[in-house]
Amino acid sequence: MRIGFIGTGSMGSLLIESFLRSGALQPRQITASSRTLARTERLSAKYPGLTAVSSNVQTVFQSDIIFLCVKPLEFPHVLSEIQEALNPDQIVVSITSPVQISHLEGILPCKVAKVVPSITHAVLSGASLCMYGQRILPEDRLLLEQLVSSVGTPVLIEEAHVRAASDISSCGPAFLAFILGLWADSAAELTGLHRATAVHLGAEMLLGTGRLLTEGGFSLEQLTQRVAVPGGVTAEGLSVLKQHLISVFPELIQATTRKHEHDLTTLDTSFSQLEERDD
Repeated sequence: MRIGFIGTGSMGSLLIESFLRSGALQPRQITASSRTLARTERLSAKYPGLTAVSSNVQTVFQSDIIFLCVKPLEFPHVLSEIQEALNPDQIVVSITSPVQISHLEGILPCKVAKVVPSITHAVLSGASLCMYGQRILPEDRLLLEQLVSSVGTPVLIEEAHVRAASDISSCGPAFLAFILGLWADSAAELTGLHRATAVHLGAEMLLGTGRLLTEGGFSLEQLTQRVAVPGGVTAEGLSVLKQHLISVFPELIQATTRKHEHDLTTLDTSFSQLEERDD
């Protein structure tokens, strides 16, 4: 199996390195291209056997599965480059949430999937959101999910839910890191606890909490009840959170949804222009 990557920026390079670290892929199985050849050549130098090419079409010719790891507004240009080089047996995988499968299937002659990854794949953890086009066969899905499971947990979702799901799985690490930073700042300012110590404690707490919820058999409600003894310190803290956080997450979801809908509208226009040009 040969895997291609078009785009070797932050997430493209993270996926390549994670697949290699997990042992799911060997460098000789990977071909990569990007707008900046020097960036891809650095990956090739770091992982001997990985093929760095100057053309996205070359990546397509040398790959069975092609991951598109480019920014949303770059998709129309990249698709117009590669569409004639693809064949029906190949699989193109978009990792970009606002790019719709229907747009990709309307332009490309191959099989199409969407897999939205997370920065947590860098430590072979977290969830990958998986969505599949109409041409994907059961064996194609199995192949993709076996590959994705090497760096995290594949989770099947409906494309209509990708924004809310991405808020949690992909944006969530940034949101939680920000919250933990504020918490550590307050602990340092009000109690004298070293900020670095507070961050370390918080990181270990997040790791352990995740394992309790995924491996320990706890539900959210059970975990809350187990820690928050009535009349105790945790219960006092929870009362503050209930008072101030009720409106935060609806506002967060509304804000990310507005941005997502704006991106969808922009991409609809771009893809419509590309489809009209092809006709």
